[in-house]
Amino acid sequence: MTAAAPMPSRARKRFGQGALATPANFITLSRIAVALPALALIRSRGSSWLTVGLWFAITASDSLDGWLARRDGATRSGAFLDPVADKLIVLGGLAVLADRGVFPWWAVMLVIVREIGISTYRSVAGRRGIVLPAQRLGKYKAFAQYCAVGFVLLPFTADAVGFQQLVFAAAVALTLISGLQIVRRGYIDWQRAET
Repeated sequence: MTAAAPMPSRARKRFGQGALATPANFITLSRIAVALPALALIRSRGSSWLTVGLWFAITASDSLDGWLARRDGATRSGAFLDPVADKLIVLGGLAVLADRGVFPWWAVMLVIVREIGISTYRSVAGRRGIVLPAQRLGKYKAFAQYCAVGFVLLPFTADAVGFQQLVFAAAVALTLISGLQIVRRGYIDWQRAET
């Protein structure tokens, strides 16, 4: 009787890190392409089934491109494009609603400064060999940000101003707390690397 061949510990990925034309990248680029007219539509129409449908499609597809990247193999281009798409979509949505007077500009600016600041911090840390992946709190933050915009666009909650502001306040709080969590983690890793 012959021994069975050992099973490989990991399935072979379809794409290497240098690949560009991947299904995940196609989804990410499609999200960016759809986001721009969707933001213009949100600016002109506000709450409607069309705007909330587009918003749901471009935000829900974030999970799809992540799943495809894990299945087929993460790429450097995807690691760059996915955060760009996420920030364009959510910061664009919040900025458009601030411009419409729904959310206060100062609070939206806090979110924008945090997102840009943490991206820069991760980049500097990465050059020193410190990797700061997204934490669970960061995923909750992104979901809350998407919901803050979505509940303004959803016709059922379009007039529930207090509810909208509550969801937005939660999104801002999670944004700031998760940012502090990343800074703290980076500082700890930095100290360990120097000792």
